[in-house]
Amino acid sequence: MTDIKTVAQDILWIGASDRRIERFENIFPLTDGVSYNSYLVKDEKTVLFDTCDVAVSEQFWQNLTEALDDGKLDYLVVLHMEPDHCSQIASVVSRYPELTVVGNAKTFTMLNQFFPETAAVKRQEVKEGDVLSAGSHSFRFLMAPMVHWPEAMFAWDESTGTLFTADAFGTFGALEGGIFADEYDFEKKYLDEARRYYANIVGKYGMQVQAVLKKAAGLEIRTICPLHGPVWRKDVRWFIDKYDKWSRYEPEDDGIVVIYGSLYGHTASAAAYLSSALVEKGGPGRPVRLFDVSKTHASYLVGEIWKSGTVVLCSPTYNNGIYLPMHALIHDLKALGLKNRKFALVENGTWAPASGKLMREELSSLQGCQIIEETLTIKSALHAPDKDRVDAFAAAVLA
Repeated sequence: MTDIKTVAQDILWIGASDRRIERFENIFPLTDGVSYNSYLVKDEKTVLFDTCDVAVSEQFWQNLTEALDDGKLDYLVVLHMEPDHCSQIASVVSRYPELTVVGNAKTFTMLNQFFPETAAVKRQEVKEGDVLSAGSHSFRFLMAPMVHWPEAMFAWDESTGTLFTADAFGTFGALEGGIFADEYDFEKKYLDEARRYYANIVGKYGMQVQAVLKKAAGLEIRTICPLHGPVWRKDVRWFIDKYDKWSRYEPEDDGIVVIYGSLYGHTASAAAYLSSALVEKGGPGRPVRLFDVSKTHASYLVGEIWKSGTVVLCSPTYNNGIYLPMHALIHDLKALGLKNRKFALVENGTWAPASGKLMREELSSLQGCQIIEETLTIKSALHAPDKDRVDAFAAAVLA
């Protein structure tokens, strides 16, 4: 059964959602699946923007065939060569051998690597500012290197104000009938997943995101067509502002995220008491969010850290080092280049607590991040005489 939606004049969404997939890139949990968006422009020339993942290829082909209605395909524009979007390129070329593949120099290097069987297809190489005309629609290309692959690029249609953005502005989560963000309560249903997608997939490349946002700033953007998640046709500026903030590594709120690791429950108990003290002293306007690093996948923790201004890490000492899941999370934060956060550290150890010092050393390389001077040290477990010390630490976190 075909599922085709009109995005704007002559522009059709012909994508599909995979609700069975459990992990994106075989790393990030997907409780609600993911969509793979593909777009067809039907003008004097027909233009296909990207294909899809092999998992939804049957639906993609049903949609594409129906949308073309036995007509020819003139152009395949490859905005992004990652396999979840390019898996059907060779099949498209085989079925429509007269088409022209449009991409940049790096696109074609990757095309040769993935699909050497397409060597004979007609190719049109584009650079920054080049324009592809399909008739009444003309597409201007904006290079977006490392957002989040080196060949990524955007395409802007002046006639409709539609910006095709490759993986930028993407969101985890399958689509549930509607393809537009305004057909959902986006903040409730998708915002956390959009942030988690950005922080984990694109987050390292904030400088590159800022560069392409500056290129797009002068465009009249009425619609955003990403390769994952809902299409934006209303409140476009609201979502662009989210990307601007995320890519400048600015927290969305002054909340505090408390993340603990615990072998037998003692560090967990301390983190819970500390969180309670933070809520009591910080008041209802200062949200506190508490997570177990061993039970919550790191991608969700990274998303929460991208949202929050203050991060409290509570770690036992393990083999004279940092508790392993906590160490892995810190490694992620360093790999993603997190900036501009306030950290507070809690360590636990029965005979030689060392995790606080080691976490401080690991986090010290993060640019623009402050680590409060005091480390809260626990010897095995907290007890009633420790209350004043914990309360003083909570006050320092809130300061």
